[in-house]
Amino acid sequence: MTETTTVRPVRPGDADAIVRIDRAWTGRSRTEFYARRLATLAERPRTLVAVAAEQGTRLVGFAFARVLDGEFGGSAPVGALDAIAVDAEQERAGVATSLLAGLEAALVAQGARALRTEVDWSEHGMTAFFSASGFRLSPRVVLERSLEPAAVDDEDASEAILVRSMTEQDLQRIVRLDRRVTGRDRSAYLARKAGEALTESAVRVSLVAEVDGQLAGFLMARVDFGEFGRTEPTAVLDTIGVDPGLSRRGVGTALLEQLLRNLGSLRVERVITEVRWNDLPLLGFLGRTGFGPAQRLAFEKEIA
Repeated sequence: MTETTTVRPVRPGDADAIVRIDRAWTGRSRTEFYARRLATLAERPRTLVAVAAEQGTRLVGFAFARVLDGEFGGSAPVGALDAIAVDAEQERAGVATSLLAGLEAALVAQGARALRTEVDWSEHGMTAFFSASGFRLSPRVVLERSLEPAAVDDEDASEAILVRSMTEQDLQRIVRLDRRVTGRDRSAYLARKAGEALTESAVRVSLVAEVDGQLAGFLMARVDFGEFGRTEPTAVLDTIGVDPGLSRRGVGTALLEQLLRNLGSLRVERVITEVRWNDLPLLGFLGRTGFGPAQRLAFEKEIA
């Protein structure tokens, strides 16, 4: 007789079982990745949701989702499912479906309206699972680039642009600039991202650009070692904004070039980001600076 599956929040003591199940799927031990996730869950519970599936006293699966509220230009809280795995013996026992239902309920309780994820196009089993679970292709595309420099010759780089690491004192100026760029007040999101950059990152990858002492642009990025099943470290570009009065002056390019230099000291191989398919100005800029389509599909599902 099949044991009853119970879904509950992940606990600190689940770490070993989570690493064991993940290792069976990926072929690698990502102990540090999950240690960081459990630390985030304890320190900032509203930024991460994690559930575990149990049969009796044995953990047989888990799922993690970050709570996004402003990343990639979003305007409402969403969940980003970036880790899910089930014990091989329970692969076809409905455990993954139970985990997904528990994860969605926890995200809705935090105000999320949708759930997103990414899958490599060749992972046919995962794409079939998400399709059967109500996901559809997202209107967002996943772009990536290597750390190699890209020549850009269609911008006037005559301005003396200073690019430096973001500090806490930059936040209010960033909020004002972002409001001019997006037309929205994203102060809560920007404050959260600034806090992450200043307190969590060993190498600062969030930057600001100045022209004549005035804020000209900003870039917020992070380095994650394992999300969406990646086994190699990847930098994620969350947000980039440039003063509309300084467009095509090389500010965005200067920010991106400094990001690539900063990432050169890490074991990072690629930078990825997501963009709405019809955001033509941003797509054009990213294309000119070396980004291209990633071999990944973006899925999305309404949950509230």
